Amino acid sequence: MAKQTLRATSPAETEILRLVWQRGSATVQQILALLPANRKIAYKTVQTLLRRLEKKGYVKHKIRGKAHVFFPAVKREKVIKRTVLEFLDRLFGGDPKPLMQFLAEDGYIDVDDIERLRKLIEKL
Repeated sequence: MAKQTLRATSPAETEILRLVWQRGSATVQQILALLPANRKIAYKTVQTLLRRLEKKGYVKHKIRGKAHVFFPAVKREKVIKRTVLEFLDRLFGGDPKPLMQFLAEDGYIDVDDIERLRKLIEKL
């Protein structure tokens, strides 16, 4: 079987995909309920985003009664790995050190995070 190449997702598609991963499976209505209250998004928009994700191969659906129940077609870790590696390559030539330096200097990671990284490195 040929390896499937997934097309990139838009920020809105990624937000919806994250919620599907979070729930395991979800209807359009359930996704709407998970969105932040200040996020004004129409039912049809969520439906369209889920259909796009399905067309791109990220989700599949089953019909239960009148509802379409969407579920992940790819593992979250696979998408994260690909996205992070593409980001590292594009912005930093594949070198993670400038990214880590930026995260530390701008306060996105703290001493506890660094200690967890140190333990992970020792374990590896």
